[in-house]
Amino acid sequence: MTLTADIHDFHRRELTFDEKTRVVLTIGDYGPAVIVLHEIFGFTPTLARFCRWVRDAGFRVYAPILLGTPDATNPQTITTGRMLHLCISREFFLLRGGRTSPLTDWLRALAAQAHEECGGHGVGAIGLCLTGGFALAMAVDPLIRAPVMGEPGLPAFAHAALDVSPEDLARVRARTQTDGLTIRGYRFEGDTLCRAARFDTLRREFGDAFIERVLPDASGNPGGMRSQGKPPHSVFTVDLVDEAGEPTRQAVDEVIAFFKERLENHET
Repeated sequence: MTLTADIHDFHRRELTFDEKTRVVLTIGDYGPAVIVLHEIFGFTPTLARFCRWVRDAGFRVYAPILLGTPDATNPQTITTGRMLHLCISREFFLLRGGRTSPLTDWLRALAAQAHEECGGHGVGAIGLCLTGGFALAMAVDPLIRAPVMGEPGLPAFAHAALDVSPEDLARVRARTQTDGLTIRGYRFEGDTLCRAARFDTLRREFGDAFIERVLPDASGNPGGMRSQGKPPHSVFTVDLVDEAGEPTRQAVDEVIAFFKERLENHET
């Protein structure tokens, strides 16, 4: 699929929950709802490509704009201004673990509306890097039936910690025991933003209900982080290799299969 900043096939909506209005880009006219949360870069051509893959598989995608401009012209770089915004934001808990970012309340309200609009199926959610842990926190809501954590990067510097409160963690753990909830997680082996210690914690907290996939660094896109002499990080966007048989493209197929298994023909 060609990368492009042209997103004329997406529909722009302004949705308000908890007295906060955000732009949500949607694509797909039918099927269960999947919420796709962008990385620190904002909405980008590589994220738009991922959304189209999910749409093509028979889902309706909701992509809320949490940072950056509501289009695909956001550069895939981390700016000083973006970091300062995050550091002072009351919606993201950037550094401290054991707390659920307040933004997830808004996202759960979005999931409830998406569920209502899409005909009674459960909702899938995938978070990436900055938002990777949000998919886990959203899963306190029984409507979230297919949470995916893409290289969860928060809290920064506390590599074994999770950005979810103990109470919310216990509620999600209970769902794995009573509802059969499973959580999928993806990272690159040498990733320095989402390290093995975080997946160790997830494995300890959820046991077999946490299904992890650790990709070799050599499978990352040579034109991504590796071109900067850094280990790859973004499994589904910047560091993805869009070729059949590539581990990153297989990861996309696994996530889509997970959404199909958990959301299709599953009335709530």
